[in-house]
Amino acid sequence: MKIFELFKEILRSFLMIFASIMIIITVLRQIYAPEASFELKAVFTIMAFSFIGALTGVILYTPYAISERKMRIRVIVHFFVLEALLVSLALLFNLVQSMFAISLLAVQIAVVYLIVRLLSYRNDQKEAQQINERLQTFKNKL
Repeated sequence: MKIFELFKEILRSFLMIFASIMIIITVLRQIYAPEASFELKAVFTIMAFSFIGALTGVILYTPYAISERKMRIRVIVHFFVLEALLVSLALLFNLVQSMFAISLLAVQIAVVYLIVRLLSYRNDQKEAQQINERLQTFKNKL
């Protein structure tokens, strides 16, 4: 993977993370607190955390092909680094104060992580299918 592709992947992850969080918050606020509104500071905080989360995607980067087992290990390490980093930053900036709030944040991070991984997996599946179709077309022409 070239550096431009890595940058593109980080940007794509950032947008997926940010959009997922905003959609989830919007839906939950409509259900539980319809009178609540987004403060600009909250949007920027979500944006910053989304960007930091996307930057941790560098852990998954490798310039060479690796086995599926090694990639799964990287995904697990990535998840725990992401959890630790975001919870630590939330504590540092006093965004969470109680053990319940910390636990809830960790669960929210896990849910968003799962959503982003599933969306990435579906996108990778589509790309693989397109590549296979092109290879089949090329093979048929020979």
